[in-house]
Amino acid sequence: MTIETASAAETSAPETHAFEADVARLLHMMVHSVYSDKTVFLRELISNAADACEKLRYEALSAPELLGDETRLAIAITLDPDAKTLTIEDNGIGMTAEDMGEALGTIARSGTKAFMDRIAASSGSDGAQLIGQFGVGFYSAFMVASKVDVISRRAGADTASLWSSDGLGTYTIADVPTADAPARGTRVVLHLLEDATTYTDRFTVERLIKDQSGHVPVPITLREKPDADPVDIADGAALWTKPKADISVEDYADFYRSVSGQYDEPALTLHYRAEGLHEYSVLAYVPGAKPFDLFDPDRNGRMKLYVKRVFITDDAEVLPRYLRFMRGLVDSSDLPLNVSREMIQESPMLSAIRKGVTGRVLGELDKLATRDPEAYAKIWENFGAVLKEGLYEDFERREALLKLARFKTTTSDGAWRSVADYVAAMKDNQTAIYYAVGTDLDRLEASPQLEGFRARGIEVLLLPDSVDGFWVTAGIDHDGKPFKSVTQGAADLGLIPLVDGAEEPTADTTPEVADFIAFVKTTLADAVSEVRASERLTDSAVCLVAADSGMDRQLERILAASGQAMPAAKPVLEINPRSALIAKLAALGETETALREDAAHLLFDEAQIADGERPVDARAFSARLTRLFTRALG
Repeated sequence: MTIETASAAETSAPETHAFEADVARLLHMMVHSVYSDKTVFLRELISNAADACEKLRYEALSAPELLGDETRLAIAITLDPDAKTLTIEDNGIGMTAEDMGEALGTIARSGTKAFMDRIAASSGSDGAQLIGQFGVGFYSAFMVASKVDVISRRAGADTASLWSSDGLGTYTIADVPTADAPARGTRVVLHLLEDATTYTDRFTVERLIKDQSGHVPVPITLREKPDADPVDIADGAALWTKPKADISVEDYADFYRSVSGQYDEPALTLHYRAEGLHEYSVLAYVPGAKPFDLFDPDRNGRMKLYVKRVFITDDAEVLPRYLRFMRGLVDSSDLPLNVSREMIQESPMLSAIRKGVTGRVLGELDKLATRDPEAYAKIWENFGAVLKEGLYEDFERREALLKLARFKTTTSDGAWRSVADYVAAMKDNQTAIYYAVGTDLDRLEASPQLEGFRARGIEVLLLPDSVDGFWVTAGIDHDGKPFKSVTQGAADLGLIPLVDGAEEPTADTTPEVADFIAFVKTTLADAVSEVRASERLTDSAVCLVAADSGMDRQLERILAASGQAMPAAKPVLEINPRSALIAKLAALGETETALREDAAHLLFDEAQIADGERPVDARAFSARLTRLFTRALG
């Protein structure tokens, strides 16, 4: 009996469900605009089948009866050129009708507009990349199929169900007789489009399987016709158990794509076996491109845990969260096969493995940074913002992480610099590593607070990532040199000479300017904590900084944006006593009190704008500016 007649013959009528509106839109986009490489559908369906087999392996540890007499897990692919169908079947864990609705009726478990916008923005780029980035692999089947039928029976269940859809907006779920379903597992039938019938050709499909999925840990067979004998295509041998000398670069890359769900080239491959107190094998990769979930709020890792080649979980924290971009697996020989997920999280043995693998990953990154700085720079560009989370969270490895850190600076012309590079270039009498925190590299470089440092040739680290506001407050230093913000506290630059050609500033603030600074302080008493002559400004008239003991202003903004802000501290307004504008304002007579007050407020507003903020009172700012223009043009 065919799937079509089976679904109709069962006593209960199929239930029709509508995809989420965004899901229907995404399916249309996938077929018509997003994906350029249709062959990726086969890899995705094989990966799903392999995952189902691995899940059954795990559940069978505590419930051996789930395997029954069929203990050999496998994936079978069947071609039918006459019916124009391609079938991928596994004897893994299988699904209930409820599982189907949850897993196949909701794409990426999100349906949010933001998710859709990101997909739409990626239209026209490489399709293989997109499937891996956005977690929509199953639905790639609609690129080659006019209809997809999924018939499944969960291990141990006495019922089977059929999920069916044409990908145009709805899907049905119905019961089917168990005689027409796999004894256990899932069968996916693709009714191929006219321009996709090449996927019923044995040599085409066999080549794709070997190229894309030759190293999944489940054997794969292929039938070129429904009544043909199966041919072994992949043996299911675990790649990580093989000697490194027997594995090619292509084999490693193929397995990376299988285990990660991404289609880029790995930037770094780490394969080794640890022996001694604990024995385990590691095959891990640094991706060549950012995964879409890199900044997921849960910050979950994607390393799989195996015990003696049996998949246990991908929820164990095999690596710290600041290494969550790593993809791959750890296969332990020591953890007991019947270990539960709850026991894993509290296992001292896993803690030891985690420590060893983390140290090895950081060590390999350090070696790459020394051996091939250009290749390492690409890794840092992709994952530096995540690695820097470890500077804040991982005290034990802070020194190693700081050694790996790279920064753009005021003197690097866009190149990456290490802290060691920075310290080697420090000026005489310079006692701190200076940095500026913000949200935009260009705005940071234009900050007025940097002027005095540039005049003295002092290099400043430019830190545009959100995490930067946190780790710099963690008491970090390098070779006894503390990190110091250029926007917090006094600059203390007097002991560092100006670079050749720079004009020596006037040593003392004139009485007129001092009086004006005092006037501004009185006028702005409700808005600022202090007004003082600036040592850091050379060109700009004013800037804002945080008090010596206050929170950095950028960290204050980050906390405010996340709803965790403490009451905002009043900033310090610094005035450049050498500015021609300040000198003219200071020369205004006592009869110009109204103008001096407007000037004080406008100077504060100017400092806020330069700091990336808006004036507190936009209407008052506009009125003062109008009065100033009227006076100037009057």
